[in-house]
Amino acid sequence: MVQNWLHFSPPAGGADFAKYIPLVFGTVLFFYSGIVFIRGAIAEIRSKLPGMMTLISLAIVTAFLYSLATTFFIQGTEFFWELSTLITIMIFGHWMEMKSVSSAQGALKELARLLPDTAELENGNKVNVSELKLGDLVLVRPGGKIPADGEVVEGNSSVNESMITGESELVKKSVGAQVIAGTVNSNGALKVKVTKVGENTALAGIMRLVAEAQASRSKAQVLADRAAFYLTMIAIVSGAITLIAWLLSGRGSSFALERTVTVLIIACPHALGLAVPLVTAISTSLAARNGLLVKNRLALESARNIDVVLFDKTGTLTLGNHGVAEILPKVGSKEDLMLIAAAVEANSEHPMARAIVARAREMGLLIPQVKDFKAIPGLGVEAEVHGKKYFVGRQENSSGIRVTENGSLIGEIILEDVIRPEARQTVESLKQMGIKVVMITGDSNDVAKKVAAKLGIEEFFAQVLPEHKVDKVRELQKDGSKVAMVGDGVNDAPALARADIGIAIGAGTDVAIESAGIILIKSDPRDIVKIIRLSRATYSKMVQNLIWATGYNIVAIPLAAGLFGIILPAAIGALLMSVSTIVVALNAQFLRKLKFD
Repeated sequence: MVQNWLHFSPPAGGADFAKYIPLVFGTVLFFYSGIVFIRGAIAEIRSKLPGMMTLISLAIVTAFLYSLATTFFIQGTEFFWELSTLITIMIFGHWMEMKSVSSAQGALKELARLLPDTAELENGNKVNVSELKLGDLVLVRPGGKIPADGEVVEGNSSVNESMITGESELVKKSVGAQVIAGTVNSNGALKVKVTKVGENTALAGIMRLVAEAQASRSKAQVLADRAAFYLTMIAIVSGAITLIAWLLSGRGSSFALERTVTVLIIACPHALGLAVPLVTAISTSLAARNGLLVKNRLALESARNIDVVLFDKTGTLTLGNHGVAEILPKVGSKEDLMLIAAAVEANSEHPMARAIVARAREMGLLIPQVKDFKAIPGLGVEAEVHGKKYFVGRQENSSGIRVTENGSLIGEIILEDVIRPEARQTVESLKQMGIKVVMITGDSNDVAKKVAAKLGIEEFFAQVLPEHKVDKVRELQKDGSKVAMVGDGVNDAPALARADIGIAIGAGTDVAIESAGIILIKSDPRDIVKIIRLSRATYSKMVQNLIWATGYNIVAIPLAAGLFGIILPAAIGALLMSVSTIVVALNAQFLRKLKFD
């Protein structure tokens, strides 16, 4: 057929060596290119999992040996031209498959490229990043990449962390702030003290998790492997039946053998073997680029079936630190009350004191200096402001921070754990998806009830000790519900391990949380919604690919055997098999277009 397309045929007669031209070139192609499939077949047989490579090898070895025999020993038509075309098309299809897989797994290469090759030390010397040691001081100029995890010791700037967290907004960095290797400095120079190097950096941890997730096997992969094994057995049996049937029909050994080879080739479970791994690789890399680190493939696969999401309150639905909720002056204005409270608290290191000072600065107040500052253990602080003595602190029967002037109450400031701005949107989105949202906390029932009401959460567990959170997970699972537990991965470890899916949030640069199946780099609860959407989209692509790969073979095997009255050349069978593989690969690539928002 190819000869006819190209209007070419080998010389006939004249020279005795002409009949050996197909033998020479066919043999070269068989041993040079065909050996790839034969080696693969040997590996499959050794592992007792015959599949694609076994079928291809069986087909090309049969065609080669028969052609060799017809050239020297028996009467018949050799297949060297068909064999050469077949191997060429198979190699092309294999190359297309590897190209697709390589593209899907490009996340690891992208992550590796984030690190700069060199780092500039404080003294101006440049060294390879691999030579950095703990405690080294490095200078990161505007536009430069941060070479290692560290702490800012000098300078102010903004850093683009989108390649690690998926968040496009620049993050401000000043003295004491933590920076991550591979992120990009923006507009100011920073001096950074190296705190983590090599395999201990956040980037190395992310790369490790991505690699583990792409290598892990899902339930769908096990199903696909089993189907590929059975398809291989069906193809071998079908090939044998085809050979015997056409021989008995009297069409001759050459015709019968060509039908058999075509059946073996067209039934190769190439597409079936690629259906799930390619989707897995794409979904894992897509997750990593959006700040979702999948440690366990089964966790992502199971997320589509989640019935309940159990959120730990502190640090997950809230920021984990106090903020000013209400300002209640008894005398004067809110600004007057905050000015006095901030002035007295300015010298205190207590978290509540810092919250009051921060709110005063947000209000644009100029905080005055104080005299005779004194901390009263367990009660609060006092100081003299503008010649008057003030006390700021918590007292009995008080719901907030009391401010007194010479012993008289002048106002009260209510502080509470600040709810994350994204938390309410997360709860609403989960409800719209038909998922029940529950909150768990060690705080009092009143605090829990107030937070739950603000977020629209109907059910919550309050005053639960960390070691008892696992009991609440079991309680939610009693009716058969699939529960996802979202916590910080430290004191929530037993509950995260017990839940159907454990999700660690607020990991920051720590990616070594063993109790979670999925880690969220950002402290954004909206990423839970992203996980579920990605899980559903991933499963949908897997099902589509498996249906296509299986349905293709239901039609392809009878067609190759000649049951429909169509005599399909072996090379066209190989082409159709390759096309089915490419269809699966292209369908998987559409997963990249998933919109999380």
